[in-house]
This record gives sequence, C-alpha cells and structure tokens, in this order.
Amino acid sequence: MITFCAERLHDELENLKAFFPLHWEELSLNKDKVPLDPQYDVYLAREDRGEVMFITGRKEGKIVAYFVGFVAPGLHYRTCLTLTMDIFWVHPKERGHSAGIRLFKFVEKEARNRGVQRMFVGSKMHKDVAWLFDKLGYTEVERYYSAWLGD
Repeated sequence: MITFCAERLHDELENLKAFFPLHWEELSLNKDKVPLDPQYDVYLAREDRGEVMFITGRKEGKIVAYFVGFVAPGLHYRTCLTLTMDIFWVHPKERGHSAGIRLFKFVEKEARNRGVQRMFVGSKMHKDVAWLFDKLGYTEVERYYSAWLGD
C-alpha cells in the first residue's frame, strides 16, 4: 500500500535524483537538444521561503510517487494563494492502481491545509493523463504550445 506525506525537498532531494532521468526520459521533449539539468539551488531556495509543496508516495518506505508544486499568490491575483504544479510522477509499476488519484487527493488536502485557494496542474500531450484530472473533477482551462527556436 502507498502512503502519502508532505515532506521537505531538502531532506529527499538526493534520493529523488535517481528518479529524474527515468522521469525525463519518459516525458521530456527535445531530449537531443535540452539535457536534464535541474536548478536544484532554486528549488531549495524557494522551499526555504515556504513556496514549495513536496509530496511523496511511499511503498514499504521507498518513494514510488512524487509531486512538486509552487505555492504563491497569483501574479495577477494577489489575494488568491495558488498552487502551480511543477512535476509529478508515479512509478510505472504503481500505475493503474489509483495511485495518481490518491496522490492528487493528498495534494489537495495539503494545499487546503496551507490555505491554497486554487491550483493549476497539467498534462503532457504526448503522454496525456487528462483522464486523471477529468476524474478528479478539474476543469481544463488552458493549453501550452512549444516551438524549438534554438540552432
């Protein structure tokens, strides 16, 4: 059984680093041009300011799912505390057993506990999990597009 918990990214970052190449390989675009190179110092500085929500899903003590989001007042809506998803991932062996739904239900609970009024999440079009957010009752509000401008 997977248990979910809010944790400090500072405490688990080294353990998470093993998952990032798998996550990147599965979801990233332009892999041949944009190497995986997270700005860990920025994440940790934001966490020190109370702006990061880090949730883990653990099975037998080992991380099998995670969510990272940023908590801050909206830039256009100063009075609305907003959670904006950065990344989430569920280990392939744990998919199909409602782990994603349970992860986001826990994220919602933790967000409410922190006073968050609105949250934004997203799905990669080439690895679409819109069904997850539909099932959770979220409303589709925007689409992002990408164009490679390098070279």
